[in-house]
Amino acid sequence: MRGWIFLLWAVTSLFPAAAACQTMSMPAAKAPAGAQSGPPHTWPTADGTVTLENFRFGTGETLPELRMHYLTLGAAHRNGAGHVDNAILLLHGTGGSAHSLLNPLFSDVLFGAGAPFDITKYFLIFPDNIGHGQSAKPSDGLHAHFPAYDYDDMVRAQRLMLDAMKVDHLRLILGTSMGCMHAFVWGETYPGFADALMPLACLPVEIAGRNRMMRYMTIEAIKQDPAWMDGEYKSEPVEGLRTANEMLLIMGSSPLQMQKQAPTRAAAEQYVDSYLARTMANTDANDMIYQVNASRNYDPSPHLDRITVPVMWINSADDYINPPELGIAEKMVTRMPHARFVLIPTSDATRGHGTHTVASVWENYLIELMKESEPKP
Repeated sequence: MRGWIFLLWAVTSLFPAAAACQTMSMPAAKAPAGAQSGPPHTWPTADGTVTLENFRFGTGETLPELRMHYLTLGAAHRNGAGHVDNAILLLHGTGGSAHSLLNPLFSDVLFGAGAPFDITKYFLIFPDNIGHGQSAKPSDGLHAHFPAYDYDDMVRAQRLMLDAMKVDHLRLILGTSMGCMHAFVWGETYPGFADALMPLACLPVEIAGRNRMMRYMTIEAIKQDPAWMDGEYKSEPVEGLRTANEMLLIMGSSPLQMQKQAPTRAAAEQYVDSYLARTMANTDANDMIYQVNASRNYDPSPHLDRITVPVMWINSADDYINPPELGIAEKMVTRMPHARFVLIPTSDATRGHGTHTVASVWENYLIELMKESEPKP
């Protein structure tokens, strides 16, 4: 499965066909003002896999072996005390993978010489989280009998993966969408493990209201399809998946961008047909159910005061999943002593929920956070 983050980018036509992390055929949109031009870089990533033995999930279920795959860029550096001091954990969104943040709109802005995540200075770590990419997931064979993982399980697996990699400290955790929520879980579960947090495109509260309704409808569309067969389907439950993918199309949408890219009835209908043809070919029903439902008991709000490191939290005003009119962010940010919330106004540069990956829009805030959180000598 290419994944939900893939679907969100498809919504805004911001995955150029040349992107190293995807193989989809899609007309490339103009990059936002300030983005780098020219062909995308091919980044020299290294693959790694950690096997976590007898991993116990929050439900009490266990797996004898939980595979965690990851990519890295750069090399780890240890300070005089022997602790890693340059590692950055980059967390993908729902349905994404370690490759998601190699998207040129993210990587070409941030990873080059002199850029905020210059790979000659920093050690970048991109996990495939549980249920995603090359890490353990339902479609590997257990199907609907795979343990019902949640965000706490996913973050704990990330921490155990880092332990196995001998990474004992993080300079920064940056997370997009689901990874944004993981960043909040990290901050209160392992206080001080990272020098700073940068959550992009989420809210640190229970997923309820329209957000949970959309997720619930996505899940139920698949489960109510007779072809799903309680997860033991021989071929994908097409009708349920179609409805689920249509729901995700709307969730990740940017009204301004969609109006610009599909200004006529014919163009809008063709857009939907093309989108469904691509996404239906790259979606596994069980994986999608688990990915969307992993947020079911997420709610870091009671313990946000445990997050005492600098936090730069950014949402965009055109984010349909995290609409600013709820007023939640302005309340929650006051519970963290060194947190700042920034709402990016809707513009030609924003891409709805997918703004989290358009680094040129918020790069200056990242630079500010890195300076603010620089460890004292």
